[in-house]
Formats: sequence, structure tokens, C-alpha cells
Amino acid sequence: QVQLVESGGGLVQPGGSLRLSCAASGFTLEHYSIGWFRQAPGKEREGVSCISSTDGSTYYADSVKGRFTISRDNDRNKNTVYLQMNSLKPEDTAVYYCARSRVIGCSDYVPDFASWGQGTQVTVSS
Repeated sequence: QVQLVESGGGLVQPGGSLRLSCAASGFTLEHYSIGWFRQAPGKEREGVSCISSTDGSTYYADSVKGRFTISRDNDRNKNTVYLQMNSLKPEDTAVYYCARSRVIGCSDYVPDFASWGQGTQVTVSS
């Protein structure tokens, strides 16, 4: 059974950092591109970052470039994708989701992804 489980969210002050984890099970992580998305109240889900299965290349939304870093640990004992988030801003507040891509390579198009996790809340506030 394919499953993705996010963790690591929480409340942080502006300028702070968090590291989100996306633990994968039921499939071989290195064979799939994995994306991070977020959804703030009243807004559509948007792509934040993605790491490709083909060459490990990464994608970042303009709003997080230079602040967020995506990485993956393909070791079968970890099978986890991480999102390191630095210099957090109040506008980063959202529920963050990871998902497995259904296409080759990276995309920020929500329908290109399936097997969504349950999400983890990130709140940036003083």
C-alpha cells in the first residue's frame, strides 16, 4: 500500500526554520519524483518544491527560492524526502503536503500528483 506521511510542522516565529519530513512506504522512493505543496485557508493548493527521480534535479516556486531546500534519502531504512525551510515568513503559513508524481520529472501541476499525505500544519507568527 502506497503511503506518504508528513511530519515536522509547527509554530515558528518569522525568520525561523523548520524541517518537514515525508516518509514513504509501499514503493521505492528513488523511482518517483516527489513534490511538496501547500494550501493556505481560502487559497488553492500550490506547488512549493519537487525533486526528480531521473537526475535528482530540483524545482522551487519563486516565492521560496533561496529559502527552502528539498532533499531525499533513498536508503530503504529512511525512504524519506525532506523540505528544509529557512527564513520563514508569515505568508508561508499553510498546510504542507507531499505527493508522488504520476509523470516523469518534476511538475507543479497538482493533477500530476497522487498518493497525497495527510498534511502538516506550518504556522509562522510572532
